[in-house]
Amino acid sequence: MTNPRASQLAEAIERLLANDWHTAHVLVQDLDDPIAWRVHGLVHRVEGDLANARYWYDKAGLTIEDACSVEDEINELREYLAHDR
Repeated sequence: MTNPRASQLAEAIERLLANDWHTAHVLVQDLDDPIAWRVHGLVHRVEGDLANARYWYDKAGLTIEDACSVEDEINELREYLAHDR
């Protein structure tokens, strides 16, 4: 059985990779859990809205300063979500 939330988050990451942060944002904005908040922060980080990214990373229990490179974070999240589906 697939996890719809994980699939939605994975799709948001794919949209980020396609430089479509707006669609990525639509996919994550109503999800309410720490991984979704982290992806939401990543969306704003890629967008360049670091103040908003900080808010979502903080809500996820992280700091933007602790975040790895965008590429590494995407790879880490993709791996996590592949196991969560």
